[in-house]
Amino acid sequence: MSESKAETETVTEAETVADTESPGATRPRRILAAAVLTGLEGLVVAGFGVVSLVLLVTGKPDDTVQAATLSVTVLALSALPLAAARGLWLLRRWSRGPAMIVQLLALPVAWQLVRSGGLLSAAAVALAVAAVAVLACLVNPTATKALGIGPRG
Repeated sequence: MSESKAETETVTEAETVADTESPGATRPRRILAAAVLTGLEGLVVAGFGVVSLVLLVTGKPDDTVQAATLSVTVLALSALPLAAARGLWLLRRWSRGPAMIVQLLALPVAWQLVRSGGLLSAAAVALAVAAVAVLACLVNPTATKALGIGPRG
């Protein structure tokens, strides 16, 4: 009886280690690519929030409340792609949904950037390519299997 209990404790300990540490050898390249691209998107959004906050503090905005709201909102919005990227990196099942939502929201943003023209068109193309690449990575059967998402039934 105590032997069975020891085996259960060993399995539970092994499962706990597997939950907290995902070795790089078992992380598919598609998940790795999706995590890196989503993380980069989150960092860019956070950077924009920091820049707008610095401009608020050092400059004279037309409307201080509006500038502060923009900075705080953008910084808060950067949390979603950063959390999704971390979840993908750690092979968490829940991370696929938020990562896909971020990419689906990035596509209309890219479209608006293209329509504004100029230098923003290059950023728009990069954003659209990254969004489509992440979506393609996340719907791939290898990625869904690695995240523990499979057909119901």
